[in-house]
Amino acid sequence: MLDLVTKSCANALTLMNLMLGSGAIILAQNQNYRLAGILILGAVIMDGMDGKIARKLGSTSELGKELDSLCDLVSFGVAPAVLLYAQVIGAEFHLFGLLAAMFFIVCGALRLARFNVLNIHDYFIGVPITIAGLLLAVLSLLANMIAPIVIFLCIFILALLMISNFRVPKF
Repeated sequence: MLDLVTKSCANALTLMNLMLGSGAIILAQNQNYRLAGILILGAVIMDGMDGKIARKLGSTSELGKELDSLCDLVSFGVAPAVLLYAQVIGAEFHLFGLLAAMFFIVCGALRLARFNVLNIHDYFIGVPITIAGLLLAVLSLLANMIAPIVIFLCIFILALLMISNFRVPKF
């Protein structure tokens, strides 16, 4: 019974990550860009807490790992791409903006799949999707001060960094 409670606690935080990311997508579609960006930042906090709590309680599981990746794809792949597409790059770059947003999502999915298959514990290969999504959320919050071409290029560069072979230390 205690095992079920401890696993449920970590998974509840993971699902809160998903809810925040999903909320960000809906808010972006309703042109509430600032709150959408803030929800993505909240998802980052939930993502950081779920793994720490699972490890602290000794309740890590394959289900939790897979659930975390699925939720991360929504919160840090789909949500920031949709947010910046709706807020900036869709109107500015049309088809190329759509392709950049979709490229970011695809690279995020590839990065998460590679992470789950390689199962490396000492470092990440490629920029983690959480970091890339966080950076895009920050760009969204600062979008009125940044040229659209800079945002467009950042989306593309972060997508490539997620699927790169760079070793990123785990903290």
